[in-house]
Amino acid sequence: MYKLVKELCDLVGPSGFEQDVQRFIKNEIQDKVDRLEVDPLGNLIATVKATDSQMPSILLAAHADEIGFIVKKIEPNGTLRFEQLGGFDNRILLAQPVTIKSSQSYIEGVIGALAVHYVKWDDPKRIDSHRDLYIDVGASSAEEVLEMGIKVGQPISYGSKLKMAGDGKRNRVIGKALDDRAGCAVLIKLITNLKSNKTVKHGDIYCVFTVQEEVGLRGASVLSQGLQPDFALAIDTTPTSDTYDVLMTGTRKLGEGPCIKIADKSLISHPLVTNLLEKVAVEKEIPYQQEIFMGIGTDAGAIHMTATGVSTGAISIPSRYTHTPIEIVDLDDLENSVRLVEAFIFASGELVGKNFLDT
Repeated sequence: MYKLVKELCDLVGPSGFEQDVQRFIKNEIQDKVDRLEVDPLGNLIATVKATDSQMPSILLAAHADEIGFIVKKIEPNGTLRFEQLGGFDNRILLAQPVTIKSSQSYIEGVIGALAVHYVKWDDPKRIDSHRDLYIDVGASSAEEVLEMGIKVGQPISYGSKLKMAGDGKRNRVIGKALDDRAGCAVLIKLITNLKSNKTVKHGDIYCVFTVQEEVGLRGASVLSQGLQPDFALAIDTTPTSDTYDVLMTGTRKLGEGPCIKIADKSLISHPLVTNLLEKVAVEKEIPYQQEIFMGIGTDAGAIHMTATGVSTGAISIPSRYTHTPIEIVDLDDLENSVRLVEAFIFASGELVGKNFLDT
């Protein structure tokens, strides 16, 4: 799992610029699915056909984009002004390494920071807006920047590469874009498992790698009407609450299993979905946690309200330091997420003929 997650996370793919990520995923799964298409927005839709037509169809969504930046202006001295793509805390931007996808290659740079020696003449409590900051790629002029293949409108990600945490024995990783390349890895592993086990009964499975989640769940908002699934699950990360920071409540702990979402700001999970997830987790002895956290939203928020509505839930992978360059997840939580999604799919026949009033 580590190799797959690293390959996914090290790619540059902020919202609206997910091409490298989608191409990688396409190459990973194209021989393992029955149909593969890219819709007009860029969503990669992989279909695994039903082995039992009486089983419900299920849409599984993980977003391919990450938070990032976009080149807004090239200054005469060779520095770059940038705009944000997705939600950030400006306090963490100073001195961060970044990677720019130029027309030629990936270019490394850093967000400039005032040297500490100047602080005596500055307000140490001042927090710069990203609009006041700049990226340094080692150029001394705008012409040198252009020679690197950098121009206005190109995407930028954090420059932190995925690595094992600690001594590597705890199966935890640190890096950017785990939100939600971790979810993408879960779907890729699920597709591989379904390919190798064709004797298990399931309905049509749509594994969708969505675009532009971080800027308003845009890719997911167009899915359901065309696919018309019976049920849907979003596979995403969720911030943990297991450190000793003052706001933490001790819920959503790293390494204690995937979270079965009950509610967030975008979704109140359908009880049919939530109940079945909890049931199969107990039956299969899959560790899980319950999630009620109003600080986030996921693709599930868009999916459940499209067309005539879709009975939808979500599985969340616990993540520390979400939306930073140093997110941490436990790879065991990813493996257990795969197990939980599989168990839900294979037991979904229990939902046939049931509706909201049967809960």
